[in-house]
Amino acid sequence: MNKRRSFIVGIKSTKLLKKEKIFLKKFKPWGVILFTRNIKNIEQTSKLTNSIRKIFNDNKYPILIDQEGGRVNRLKRIIVFDNLSSEFFGKRYIEDFKEFKFFYKLFIDKTSYLLKSIGANINTVPVLDLKIKGASNIIGDRSFSNDPKIVSKIGDYCIKYFHENGIGTVIKHIPGHGLSKVDSHILTPVINKKENYLLKNDFSTFKNKKAFFAMTGHIIFQKIDKKNTVTHSEKLIRLIRKKIGFKNLLISDDLSMKSLKGTLKANTIKTFNAGCNLVLHCNGNLREMKIIGKNSPLINKFICKKTSQFYKILR
Repeated sequence: MNKRRSFIVGIKSTKLLKKEKIFLKKFKPWGVILFTRNIKNIEQTSKLTNSIRKIFNDNKYPILIDQEGGRVNRLKRIIVFDNLSSEFFGKRYIEDFKEFKFFYKLFIDKTSYLLKSIGANINTVPVLDLKIKGASNIIGDRSFSNDPKIVSKIGDYCIKYFHENGIGTVIKHIPGHGLSKVDSHILTPVINKKENYLLKNDFSTFKNKKAFFAMTGHIIFQKIDKKNTVTHSEKLIRLIRKKIGFKNLLISDDLSMKSLKGTLKANTIKTFNAGCNLVLHCNGNLREMKIIGKNSPLINKFICKKTSQFYKILR
């Protein structure tokens, strides 16, 4: 495991290309992430994930997916989850808690079964961002609620139920994307709220979470760090570690998103220098993947230790 490098990549299609196999063998990323473009049906995706794991000779090799439900449904060629958004479950939580628990556990059990069927073992959920009126719709119904306590409690259930099913979780977008007025895939969100307000509201939903992983947001919190997005901010990574108290592996959001300015090489180096443990690159562009691979260090003892802890829940 310690010969792997500290990055996660996507691939282009429904099976590994020869040049992708060469890349994976040479650069040895810590993990691979799947998207809709990679998933035609269960049998095909299972063959794809098996072919990835064969390269690493590791039947627990980390394979991630964004399978939130609602509009973020990478399994849409297999099953429809359109109405089962986080907002839907947030409303059930308020209206009928017993019904919420029953249906939410059922939803996660069935999602986990599908993920295991295709060979994915990490789901990048829960979204712990608040639903804020007037903010960008990039979060919207992907949020459980505008109430930090509700978001936090449902987040705990999400992590618990997935872990019981042997699936790792990634809390996102730490320390909070809800206030963003623009989509960080396209522009850089800038938030002007003071640290005390944020710690009581947006940041509070991420406290005391048992997820093995957290994903940073490409957002500037101007009152804490005027210049850098969270992904590139030593100050904000320190806040995540000390004031929010997240002690496990920090993964950057996708480095190919347009919120980040500068070259891919510089952005990769800055991400590690700020304190992220793993960088994420999603679009499957091999030229860009090579830049990421060349500028990602070998995984260190901390990553090895946390990965081993994550492996223990897998079955």
